[in-house]
Amino acid sequence: MSQSTLEPDPGASGTATDPLLDPDEPRRPPGRRDRVLRRGPGRPSGRRPGRARRIAAEWAVVVVVAVLLAAGLRSFVVQAFFVPSGSMEPTLQVGDRILVDKVAFSPTSLRDGDVVVFARPPGDVAGVCDDPTAADLVKRVVALPGQTIRSVGNAIYVDGRRQAEPYLPPGTVLGKPVPSQRVPPGRFYVMGDNRSLSCDSRYWGTIRGSTIVGRVVAIVWRHGRPYLHVL
Repeated sequence: MSQSTLEPDPGASGTATDPLLDPDEPRRPPGRRDRVLRRGPGRPSGRRPGRARRIAAEWAVVVVVAVLLAAGLRSFVVQAFFVPSGSMEPTLQVGDRILVDKVAFSPTSLRDGDVVVFARPPGDVAGVCDDPTAADLVKRVVALPGQTIRSVGNAIYVDGRRQAEPYLPPGTVLGKPVPSQRVPPGRFYVMGDNRSLSCDSRYWGTIRGSTIVGRVVAIVWRHGRPYLHVL
């Protein structure tokens, strides 16, 4: 079964005979340099010695703030994930990059059909699924806390009503059936769209709402190039 988971010039002194100076201006003592025209060796013309350092410091602050903001966005607002397998096909394909909303989301806001990223459940161990080493998985919420779920043939029934599931292609084969059960409080029943391939709640049970990282809101990369599809 398959799992999906998400860089100078020295100045010259002037004299009364210098055509650039006023003949009536008092003469300066010999050897005294004009402080207005004087430029120290290696000093760029027209710049103060501390200006370059100040600009460099300002840019350093900008870079640090940008990095902190990016880290904050990643940790608390939105995060990108890479899809490594086909358990969510055709909705998510191998190599897709998805954006996960982490701020405008809470487990109580989830609805049937939402696609979520969550921490690998304890029941996903070697011998249950092909890749029990993945840190995060991506599946679709099929039943909410307190709802009952079961399968009949290839159809899913929640609280006695057949799920429409428009996100599945016609003729989708369920594979492993769903025994009749009630989803415990605070937990969710999740499945992959590629029903016959997906390793999901049918194998390792429901997941706790507290383990859900966020809701998938968009696909932003597909087939090796930018792509935008809002879920």
